[in-house]
Amino acid sequence: MSYITASIDDLKYLYSNGSKFVDFSKPDIVFAIQSIAFNPIFWNIVARLEYKTHFLTKVAGGARNGCYLLALTIFSLGIFRDHVYFNALQNQPTYEPFLTNPVFQAIAIASFGFGNILVLTSMYALGVTGTYLGDYFGILMDDRVTGFPFNINDNPMYNGSTLCFLGTALWYGKPTGLVVTFIVHGFYKLALFFEEPFTAKIYAKREEARSKKQE
Repeated sequence: MSYITASIDDLKYLYSNGSKFVDFSKPDIVFAIQSIAFNPIFWNIVARLEYKTHFLTKVAGGARNGCYLLALTIFSLGIFRDHVYFNALQNQPTYEPFLTNPVFQAIAIASFGFGNILVLTSMYALGVTGTYLGDYFGILMDDRVTGFPFNINDNPMYNGSTLCFLGTALWYGKPTGLVVTFIVHGFYKLALFFEEPFTAKIYAKREEARSKKQE
């Protein structure tokens, strides 16, 4: 039997018997999901407050310093979230085919590797202020970034992070991680629902101000 055929059979078995390999009764996985949900909610609320009140700008002594402070906070929360997620997975049921079938292991490596490429290259392309909501501080980019990875994906930071969750779940053979990956994707979609229109509004205001100056 080929590895691909075996993989399909393994997925069918998992689909039919998923409840044996997913356990949300443990507090650590619940806390992991809460941490995942908290992060995008946190940075959206804080960024909106900064835009309206400039409280971080005032606390940090400048818009750029305020953005760096928020960046450090978001980055630290992300590290903590990943740590909590990893520890929670260790206490979840293991699905052996994910560990023994080379197809699943290859997908795990590809997902985690490509996910990190998307995240790191998007951070490089945007810089610190572009990555960490600098536009809410009035630090706007001159032009829209269209190079890699934005030429192949509209939201490489969020999608790359989702792929990293997927790769981790497969690598350690934890079906619960697959469910968590869908939850991560859902919260990122929710974050974009609020972020994209508001960011567009910020840049539209700048263009409007520029037009008035030219008149």
